[in-house]
Amino acid sequence: MSTARRTALPVVAIVGRPNVGKSALFNRLTGTRAAVVDDLPGVTRDRNYHEAEWSGTEFVVVDTGGLVPAEDEGMPVLIRTQAMVAIDEADAIVLVVDRTTGPTAVDLEIAALLRRSSKPIILAVNKVDGASGEMDVHAFHELALGEPHPISALHGRGTGDMLDALIAVIPSTEALPDEAAIRVALVGRPNVGKSSITNRLTGSSVAIVDSAPGTTRDPVDSVVEHNGRKYVLIDTAGLRKKSRIERGVEYYSAMRSLKSIERADVVVLVADAPTGIVQQDARIAGFADEAGKGLVVAFNKWDLLVKDNSTAGEYVQMAEDELAFARYAPVIHVSALTGQRVSRILTLVGEVYDEAGKRIQTSRVNDVIQAAADRRPPRAGRRGNILYATQIGVFPPTFVVFVSDPRAVDNAYRRYLANQLRREYGFAGTPIRILVRRRR
Repeated sequence: MSTARRTALPVVAIVGRPNVGKSALFNRLTGTRAAVVDDLPGVTRDRNYHEAEWSGTEFVVVDTGGLVPAEDEGMPVLIRTQAMVAIDEADAIVLVVDRTTGPTAVDLEIAALLRRSSKPIILAVNKVDGASGEMDVHAFHELALGEPHPISALHGRGTGDMLDALIAVIPSTEALPDEAAIRVALVGRPNVGKSSITNRLTGSSVAIVDSAPGTTRDPVDSVVEHNGRKYVLIDTAGLRKKSRIERGVEYYSAMRSLKSIERADVVVLVADAPTGIVQQDARIAGFADEAGKGLVVAFNKWDLLVKDNSTAGEYVQMAEDELAFARYAPVIHVSALTGQRVSRILTLVGEVYDEAGKRIQTSRVNDVIQAAADRRPPRAGRRGNILYATQIGVFPPTFVVFVSDPRAVDNAYRRYLANQLRREYGFAGTPIRILVRRRR
């Protein structure tokens, strides 16, 4: 069986003051939009990080948001802490400035902070839409951050040269340790009990536990064995809504939590049972789904509920309703306080890991896909529109479907095909990717 990608990608943070084009550059580098919208109701997941690739080098891009001074105090604590967070967490930094304004006092202040770090820094002068604008770029030598790179994030002008400079300074992809272990990221909102679950699983207080939300600041890796298998537990800081990350320490925690999801093989979303699934839980689960990670939903604080025979089933239904895009995720009800079913989390994680690495013979894949097309033809409505299908990858299971007209296979139909594969072969706990290619 193939294994998951066992590497940690370098992180590139895009920083700068508002309205200089950071989000436009983020979208340009990642080939995405800043907000991801699914056509299922209630499944909008804002995202400010995404994987990118240039000349064979993969990395993660983080859009840090605008750094703005307060009217009455120059650069406030928020700006300084966010800038320092980006410096501390990222492997390389892209400072975006605006050609049309020239170097501003805020640009100079941010540049001064960046110069104190040992991190590679790329200076991108945005809004250079023609050759005439390149003359204005020389003014940014004042920032003392090396050669300015003239770009147009909107039109793509100059971004190739800037990326060449970037990949020359970022570290190479790093192999993760413990190749034989299953890496598990415990994620969720602050104060849902992630650290307490980690402590139960490890049998020791390896993570700080406090009743105040947001106590955990750094992921803590812990190695445990369960039923003859080795697991690496990544305890992460709580994720809050982007608008509520108002202090550098929470901004830092969010970045590290997202990195932990990327590092993991399987993600455990820890939800608060008395509260139930809330919108931010859906966003966090969306991060894992989009990253192609296996997912388990764990309702913690189960001991606090007044329960009857239907309570457990109601919570399973709640997870399916509120996480409609991740109905494949198994649900478990636990209590970190009493230890109830906590060890069962690792059993589920192992099962999900195995499902994510499952391979199906091509003949069987074609049987399922063709039968699905016979029952419900693609939008074009022509039998035989789907010509051939095969599995091309694992972690997550990835299938390519060759069709005569790719326009006939929209996102809803891809979900339909994925559900048919699940019905026949399981794939519990893991996303399924359906790629569509034209067969000539």
